[in-house]
Amino acid sequence: MIKHSALAIFAGGLLTLSFAPYGYWICGLLSLALLAWLYLRAAGEQRLPGRRAFWLAFCYGLGLFGTGASWVYVSITHFGNSSVPLGLLLTGGFAAVLAVLLALPFCFLGRFTDNRASFALAFAALWFASEWLRSWVFTGFPWLFAGYAHLDTPLAGWAPVLSVYGIGLLLALTSAVIALLVSGRLTPIREKSSIALLLAAALPWPAGALLTQVNWTHPEGETLEVGLVQANIPQEKKWLPEFRGETISRYQRGTQELSARGVDVVIWPEAALPLLYHQAPNLMEALQRNAEKTQIDLISGLLYDQQDTDSNRRIIHNSAAVFGRSPQVYHKRHLVPFGEYVPLEEWIRGTIEFFDLPTSFIRPGAEGQQPLHAAGTSWAPLICYEIVYPRMVADSALSSQVLLTISNDAWFGDSIGPLQHMQMAQMRALETGRYLVRGTNTGVTAIVDPRGRITRRLPQFEQATLVGEVSAMRGNTPFMLAGISAVFALALPMLAGAVLLRRRKRAVAESPLAGELPD
Repeated sequence: MIKHSALAIFAGGLLTLSFAPYGYWICGLLSLALLAWLYLRAAGEQRLPGRRAFWLAFCYGLGLFGTGASWVYVSITHFGNSSVPLGLLLTGGFAAVLAVLLALPFCFLGRFTDNRASFALAFAALWFASEWLRSWVFTGFPWLFAGYAHLDTPLAGWAPVLSVYGIGLLLALTSAVIALLVSGRLTPIREKSSIALLLAAALPWPAGALLTQVNWTHPEGETLEVGLVQANIPQEKKWLPEFRGETISRYQRGTQELSARGVDVVIWPEAALPLLYHQAPNLMEALQRNAEKTQIDLISGLLYDQQDTDSNRRIIHNSAAVFGRSPQVYHKRHLVPFGEYVPLEEWIRGTIEFFDLPTSFIRPGAEGQQPLHAAGTSWAPLICYEIVYPRMVADSALSSQVLLTISNDAWFGDSIGPLQHMQMAQMRALETGRYLVRGTNTGVTAIVDPRGRITRRLPQFEQATLVGEVSAMRGNTPFMLAGISAVFALALPMLAGAVLLRRRKRAVAESPLAGELPD
């Protein structure tokens, strides 16, 4: 039991190596194959008890989130000023909660370990269920999905069809069959059922390669020159009144440089200005006048304050505003728990400085907000955390031509968090067939093409500007139209098939011909 638990933790950590910045996608395949093999090994020829099945997946989750989400520790200790022991405790608790969510669907996997075909189908379907569950429980944490490692593999072709969820499901199916082969449960030379399993696991790879040749969307009109300002404001100085002037100066100098280069639109990152919108009317008017004068629209992240008609209190939104020919404001809809709002606020606010940061009192914007319009193009605004939600981005892309995400990943220092965040943004471009523009304070600031490839990028932790081209895209990918229902349409029959195959084996075992028919 201890050996299996340790191997499960190792397998979870192995999955982290498949993501940015490491990029060893083969580690993801081996990671899931090792988890599947552990289930087969622990069960033998019998069913595995539900508690044991849960425990193995929980250990796997501890390994995955303990390594892959370790950047949470940086935010809590470096910027929340908590002690090292408390930072370790909170980070460990965070990883444990996510591990529980990952493990819950696998409580049922033990029922299928005594039948190879049903095991492979159930393992893949339950892996999808696990990722889907993590995308919405407690408002969701859709991070470290297995499919993110496959931007550059044949499975990437499935992203516009089945999204990152579908890639993970297909990867899990391949991994389960590999585990069956390694454990000696498959004998493809003698049995047709084994050949069918091998084909089911292998065919998605060449099929994905063929799908990469399909152009689901197409450019329309002339290309746009986009300029981005990466001011590299230290997070510990961002909200200091004495550093406010330097912050504004950096953005203004960067904008002047980009204007001289003749860009069509300038992008500032999330909460670029350390002021509330209505606290700085002179500055906001100056930005609007400059945009009108130069005919270069500016899109900037900022904190937008307004009066709440229901409570008669001032509320604050994390927003993106357009200054120029069509002034607009978008308010972030999906907030980060503990980062932008504090659950159970009356009990835990004030316990550590992390819960009292200037951005931990944000209110969400309304659903159904319109895309932003700048430089004659419609932009889908997605602030920081919002870019990691596949369905939300796909819905926004339906009415937009370019994806725009602004962020401030300075909260995570030089950890792996910002690089994982960038990788997820790339997957959104691939899923929707849209160019993606990503403006950040400290990096990664980049432009991504509809194939999910970075075309222009700034180094992290440097004050710099970036200029690149994007095209307004027309057309919709299958995922934009069908959403995650297409993945359910694949996963549910797989799970149903696993149940039917298991019942068939039980019926065969109880018949006079038991032992003469393959499972």
